[in-house]
Amino acid sequence: MLVLTTCGGPADAERIASALVERRLAACVNAVNGIVSTYRWQGKVARETESLLLIKTTSDRYAALEEAIRETSTYELPEVLAVRVAGGLGEYLDWIAASVQRDSE
Repeated sequence: MLVLTTCGGPADAERIASALVERRLAACVNAVNGIVSTYRWQGKVARETESLLLIKTTSDRYAALEEAIRETSTYELPEVLAVRVAGGLGEYLDWIAASVQRDSE
């Protein structure tokens, strides 16, 4: 799976990415800093500079990943969008699966 979330900036991105990888909820997290998001929130249009996280995980780890994003995000309502991966380099997909296995597996 590819999970997308935004956060307040590079420091938040690094903190969240490290937590997800350390907890074996993500194999890899790419941070794209400096994106500009325009959105409607509480009846008003807002525009903020944020960081976008591209999180590689498996469907088995998704629920725990979502909960970890809720715990680590500073946002009242964090963006969490999960996209199923239809294909990819087999060895890379195997690496993702192995990287997010629980220690007891």
